[in-house]
Amino acid sequence: MDLVIVESPTKARTISKFLSKKYKVMASQGHLIDLPRSKLGVDIDADFTPSYITIRGKGKILKTLRDAGKKANRVYLAGDPDREGEAICWHIGRALKLDLEQPCRVEFNEITKTAIKEAFKAPRTIDENRVDAQQARRILDRLVGYKISPLLWSKVKSGLSAGRVQSVAVRLICERENEISSFKPEEYWSLEAFLEEPESGKKFKAALERYKKKKIELKNKAEAEAAVAAVKEEQFTVEKITRTTRKRRPAPPFTTSSLQQEASSKLGFTSRKTMNISQQLYEGINVGSGETVGLVTYIRTDSTRVSTQAQDEARALIGEKFGSDFLPAKAPFYKSRQGAQDAHEAIRPTAVKREPAAIRQHLSRDQNRLYKLIYDRFLASQMNPALYDQVRIVIAAGDYTFKASGSTLIFPGYLIAYQSEDGGKDTILPDMQEGKILQLQELIPEQHFTQPPPRYNEASLIKTLEEKGIGRPSTYSPIIETIQSRVYVIKENKAFVPTELGFVVVDLMIRYFPEVIDIDFTARLEMQLDEIEDGKMQWLKVIKDFYYGYFRDRLDEAEQKMEKIELTPEESDEICPKCGSRLVYKQGRFGRFLACPSYPECRFTKKIVKETGVNCPLCDGMLVERRTRKGRIFYGCSNYPNCNFSVWNKPLSEKCPHCGSLMTENRKGKMKVARCTNKECGFEKPLGGKKIAAES
Repeated sequence: MDLVIVESPTKARTISKFLSKKYKVMASQGHLIDLPRSKLGVDIDADFTPSYITIRGKGKILKTLRDAGKKANRVYLAGDPDREGEAICWHIGRALKLDLEQPCRVEFNEITKTAIKEAFKAPRTIDENRVDAQQARRILDRLVGYKISPLLWSKVKSGLSAGRVQSVAVRLICERENEISSFKPEEYWSLEAFLEEPESGKKFKAALERYKKKKIELKNKAEAEAAVAAVKEEQFTVEKITRTTRKRRPAPPFTTSSLQQEASSKLGFTSRKTMNISQQLYEGINVGSGETVGLVTYIRTDSTRVSTQAQDEARALIGEKFGSDFLPAKAPFYKSRQGAQDAHEAIRPTAVKREPAAIRQHLSRDQNRLYKLIYDRFLASQMNPALYDQVRIVIAAGDYTFKASGSTLIFPGYLIAYQSEDGGKDTILPDMQEGKILQLQELIPEQHFTQPPPRYNEASLIKTLEEKGIGRPSTYSPIIETIQSRVYVIKENKAFVPTELGFVVVDLMIRYFPEVIDIDFTARLEMQLDEIEDGKMQWLKVIKDFYYGYFRDRLDEAEQKMEKIELTPEESDEICPKCGSRLVYKQGRFGRFLACPSYPECRFTKKIVKETGVNCPLCDGMLVERRTRKGRIFYGCSNYPNCNFSVWNKPLSEKCPHCGSLMTENRKGKMKVARCTNKECGFEKPLGGKKIAAES
């Protein structure tokens, strides 16, 4: 019997169903061998030789695999098709004393019967370059983490860490917060003309853009009023009409980064949740009739490349389901971003015939939502662009020029499969001819202020990390998880806010380890790791250049000069009921809370209650902001547990005008609306505007 070793039990169960009884499939359950946690584990003086040990608690698994390996005719190592998977296979191969010069490595991009059988027809040897690249990353991260972290423990606070890539992510968040804090809003005004085409009676808006053919900027109310006074006496004449056909092309199939971004924006998933669920879809789901199969291809990739076979299957389905008009003359090609490893295909369904609706009953709600997102995006990527009739109208009013634009969807193209937020909205202007005189109905001046850059959320942080070359597909989720668990940043309204601790650590890193936290330097180091994988660089040279080039000297200087920093907690007005001390504000993973400064002698803590000012509809309590164990905000009664009333959306003081029930703040597209919580009523209205829907 031949032994096949994979990482996860789920993957083992799926693969075993595709192979004959000649094979026994077992799972290592992840890494079995790694650097020790209790010490550096790298002998710097012996050319940075790593000291690998069996991970605590994994000895029994390793013994079981060794025993099975001794009985097997042949051992196949079938870890994930990336650097980490290659390193796991290498460690297991050495532990089982396999001849790694022989072809024992099996690699596949999807867990389907065809892919598995083809992979076992062509095993290969372990890719030493991939192993070297992964080993170099581990050693670099270990040197940074295990050399700098003790300094931070002694100078700032125990338990801190200074990860090589996570520190750069925290720096980005801190710098964005500084931009926001120093931002000074500038006033500006816009002016719209509400016009009527006299023959049809149709009305539309046009925006002021130019004065005497030059772009105009209205900086204050006086300039806006002057423009209104000058324009209102003028005749509005259609000066120029431009009609064009605009193509809107589909986005490429998902990479790891774009999947995490889109799942965050469309589904509200964290990067960790996205990766966990996509891993389930990759490893295999029972979709009925005893068929367990991987539903998507490998989910850690930076490539937008798609196999010819997958494209052919998609084109056949598109032609059959939507018609030939939706098929491009030839299959689209999407160029991966510069610097992409391009080791695997894009993330796509393993079979386009397996439509989301057909297997919905076999998936959990979140599995189905993510699978549908992946499926629809891939199918759309193989379709023709959407076509719009676009009209631009230039309207003269004396020396002033107004512009109006509209578009009409004339061919949906890929939008029929994958609808973007603004994908199907038309802005239709009335039919007009040049020289036509329009009737002015109203001039609408409006004050605006420039806005600071937004805080990073998970989607925008991942996008920025990818654009700057920081980290790789498998690292984005761990980075985000680590910087929150260390309380360098917290989430407020789904956006990252740096804590005082985060600012302190970043400032120290910039002062004493500028290269480690430098964005460009970190990106260059990532490129060097890629070059190790490609066989263009030696891993030891990269490590030596890093350590002896500057890190050792920076470390010596920091040990001598880094000053001790006292994080003085902010005092509150509340007194500890147990010992009488004045409570201080502390920052936890889920936000601020009150704690006794006499810890550990006194362990009293208290949640900071954010009152909404809205009374509970069931009792005399007040609705306050609370968080679930996973950190999601909801609003519950202050009399809990005596009153269990709660709502997910922010409650409003205004009662429903139809039934008197509680109203909450909701989103409808990009607009905020007030909505009645009584489902039988269904009343809603734009916040601050007239009602747009009412049912009773």
